[in-house]
Amino acid sequence: MESLESIKLAAGDLQEDRFSRLRLIGWWDQEKLVGTKVLVVGAGALGNEIIKNLALLGFRQVLVVDLDKIEHSNLSRSVLFRASDVGQSKARAAAVAARAIFEDIVAHHLHADIIHEVGLGVFGWADIIFGGLDNREAPLWINRSAWKMNRPWIDGAIEGINGLARVFLPGHPPCYECTLGETDWKILEKRMSCNLLTREEMAGGKVPTTPTISSIIAGIQVQEAVKLVHGMPTLAGKAYRFEGLNHTSDVVEYTENQECLSHETFGRIISWQKPSSATSLDELFKFAQQQLRSEKITLEFSREVIHKLACPKCGCEEEMFVPVGTVSEARGRCPRDDTRREVKTVHNYLGQRSIGSRSVKAMGLPAFDVFVARSMTEELAILMEGDRSEVLGPLAQGKAGTLPANCPSP
Repeated sequence: MESLESIKLAAGDLQEDRFSRLRLIGWWDQEKLVGTKVLVVGAGALGNEIIKNLALLGFRQVLVVDLDKIEHSNLSRSVLFRASDVGQSKARAAAVAARAIFEDIVAHHLHADIIHEVGLGVFGWADIIFGGLDNREAPLWINRSAWKMNRPWIDGAIEGINGLARVFLPGHPPCYECTLGETDWKILEKRMSCNLLTREEMAGGKVPTTPTISSIIAGIQVQEAVKLVHGMPTLAGKAYRFEGLNHTSDVVEYTENQECLSHETFGRIISWQKPSSATSLDELFKFAQQQLRSEKITLEFSREVIHKLACPKCGCEEEMFVPVGTVSEARGRCPRDDTRREVKTVHNYLGQRSIGSRSVKAMGLPAFDVFVARSMTEELAILMEGDRSEVLGPLAQGKAGTLPANCPSP
């Protein structure tokens, strides 16, 4: 007996093309996938499967972010990588492989640290954000950034043959930070030394995984994205847990932490058209004063910046402008007497002459970032729009993402 699909094809009711089988699904709308902008953070085992699925389904706008390079051990768990890719950027190799799967995909990559080197504008560009990471610090940053820019994100985690997938919608707690317990926070605190310098031994972990569990969890993640794009119910505020030993699974519902620090969403966002390299802090400050119609304002950075390292013993100072978390403990010691130096930081601009002439880029802040300007009665976010093409490359065309306005409530 002929299937309904073959009958339709024989009757000429359905045009045969790459996605014709997907269109047989009653509620499927291929154009919604085509128009969705996707940010994938992490191009390891999970990221590989996420990107592969996005390409197969016909998503056409994908930005891949990862800091690491491919090692031989990645080849047993990463479908997009080949032996010839060892030593190359994971993000770049994954983007190239995505284009080999689907020739119409526009897959761009950033070889960068999502916490320190990627501006909040990247999160605002995306309609959906995927996390495929093996630590807690980066997902926490993604969570806060996604909330600020009003974007949904889909987290995945794997270990051994177990894993989980979960969805977080902006404005609808619980969020990722709400799910963190005492043990999670202890691990996060160990990441930084007491004087805000990075502990080298905590810089990266090695999580045991298999390609089978990454395919299962990434499959759930991308399936949740498809549902989100189509306005269907998702795992919002919940987690799908898969236990591989007995092949059992369940759905866990999280509760909101009323004291959570992640629940901030920018309201009014305006654009600044000059690039970060050509914009001084003072110039941006005066622009914000005009927009807020107030002389007394605060211009807040997206992240804290190390201004100086000062030795309490010999009194020497070393000026540097880099994000907190990018200087090692070893670098933090005085080159003269090996004393641990004090870290002096700055997180806003109030009109100080000492740094006012520095460009945004020279402050150590990433391109395509967002500043928050506050007066006594009003606040607004300023997007460094002039960096869009530099950061997004071929994905720079088109408007910012709009999906969250249509996100279904959890």
